[in-house]
Amino acid sequence: MASLRDIQNKIVGVKKTKQITKAMNMVASAKLRGAQNRIERFRPYADKFQDILIDLASRADASAHPLLEKREEINNVGIILVTSDKGLCGSFNANLCNLANKLAKQKQSEGKNVTFICIGKKGRDFIRKTNFEIATQYAEHMSNFDFQLASEAGNLVIDGYLSGQFDEVHVVYGQFVSIAKQEATASQILPAETPEVEAPVGAASEYIFEPSVEGLLAELLPRYVKVQVYRGLLDTSASEHAARMSAMDNATKNCDEMVDSLTLVYNKARQASITTQLMDIVGGAEALKG
Repeated sequence: MASLRDIQNKIVGVKKTKQITKAMNMVASAKLRGAQNRIERFRPYADKFQDILIDLASRADASAHPLLEKREEINNVGIILVTSDKGLCGSFNANLCNLANKLAKQKQSEGKNVTFICIGKKGRDFIRKTNFEIATQYAEHMSNFDFQLASEAGNLVIDGYLSGQFDEVHVVYGQFVSIAKQEATASQILPAETPEVEAPVGAASEYIFEPSVEGLLAELLPRYVKVQVYRGLLDTSASEHAARMSAMDNATKNCDEMVDSLTLVYNKARQASITTQLMDIVGGAEALKG
């Protein structure tokens, strides 16, 4: 059995750890409010942007813009992996990396070459341990980023798609559903998907576009790619802080349980020590009487 001093040192260490986890929980909670506001304000814009693009693309042929054309042979696949730069957020980064790795292996099993664009230190470190190539990395950017980061990554994949370096581009990010739920999500951004929409009941509205549909697509499609990348960044940022807040809250509760358990062990050890000392005193007194 450990000595009383050892148990006391463990209790003090766990209490100090609890102070750290509690402070990190408060910091994550404060950062989450800002990140949640950003994604909640941006999400309606991104959804409406996609709806407008789908409506425009449905009025034009796939050959109206190179970013709409689906190539007959898909040989090169690009995956934008968005993770956090820091850990201590539970299985959040592991879920994103596992989803990206699963997608990459699926494409590789189909005979396709897979290349990663890593945004976030954790994703970069994970992909480095695999046999997949990293075209570009943006580490130490997730703590403070703006649309410029999404624009750089978007321009990179757009140029790669137009030059033939990529035949298909996906983005893997953590979708922020709620404080208690974050989902690892993968979506295709190139070629731009235009899902079929059911015809509305009744007379369909007709719009006149200025300039032409082709001119608008040429302007909006590159922005669409950047908007989707930026949405992934905002979603991942909010999900990271929510996951860290939850992980630190669980860690704080575990510290409380460990303190209670160690206190019980300490009390038992102290009682046993007192009992032993009393027995020694009583035994010595009886020996002196004899």
